[in-house]
Amino acid sequence: MQHGVRLDRALVDVVPEFSRSYLQQLVEQGHVSLNGRVASKAASKVKIGDRIAVELRPTPQSQAFQPEAIGLDVVFEDEHILVINKPAGLVVHPAPGNWSGTLLNGLLAHNKVFMAVPRAGIVHRLDKDTSGLMVVARSRLVMDSLVAAIAAREVSRQYLAVGHNPWTGVGSVSVNAPIGRDPRNRLRMAVVDLEKNAGKAAKTDFVFLGNHADGCFVRCFLHTGRTHQIRLHMAQIKHPLIGDTVYGGHCNGIQRQALHACRLAFIHPVTGGPLVFESLPPKDFLDLLSSWGLGYNHGDGLDAQPSRVNR
Repeated sequence: MQHGVRLDRALVDVVPEFSRSYLQQLVEQGHVSLNGRVASKAASKVKIGDRIAVELRPTPQSQAFQPEAIGLDVVFEDEHILVINKPAGLVVHPAPGNWSGTLLNGLLAHNKVFMAVPRAGIVHRLDKDTSGLMVVARSRLVMDSLVAAIAAREVSRQYLAVGHNPWTGVGSVSVNAPIGRDPRNRLRMAVVDLEKNAGKAAKTDFVFLGNHADGCFVRCFLHTGRTHQIRLHMAQIKHPLIGDTVYGGHCNGIQRQALHACRLAFIHPVTGGPLVFESLPPKDFLDLLSSWGLGYNHGDGLDAQPSRVNR
């Protein structure tokens, strides 16, 4: 029974082979009529006896999964996986405002095998303005294996970050703070109280690497992979990332959040051999460190053990 329901919900019943978001776009573009008149709002309510007409047109979303020649920095590739070094500024997956020019588009152009894998084999993401290492699966079987390994915390992911405010106290900290949608702003994430808000457990270890009057340089060990986890946990311990204006930081020598995925280690899902990949931070990150009189050696902080828990 469709009487009294929203127009976009009624449309899903009329043409169930298309997604609701796609049908909403058709309404916004004037390709849906209600009783002979162009429908202007997807939230309009329909009544018994209403006549709905839909003119199916391509939308940016429906055309998003297209190959595009994007230069990928390939670190490793075999018949099962691809490891890339993602530059800052590259969106990983098509979304509103970025329906083209994404990593997914580049993967589809890189090799046609990615056409047959959900999400072009992308098993984990980096924010648009985060640089560094990512692994991509070249088959559904390998994708499922990597997803399971990440869920079981068998994939080691380490990051380098530069935050506001000098580091004080002990040299390493473990942060356990659940993350969910910000109840006051659904476009952001937040550290939440699981007794009051929906969210998931999140844990990050931070190891101090260097200090400056304006901030600190740390290595981050990711135990879980929540959206914006390191950004939120750095803000939680009063060191919001340099350049992260969403969570309390501001630009100070770098025009994006100072976060780089520097190390990725896991067991090859097919051969069973151990794989370890490392990536030097890009020029803007290194220039920021240099301006503070700091340097980076790839082994800095690798063996440190967190000695304190923040909640």
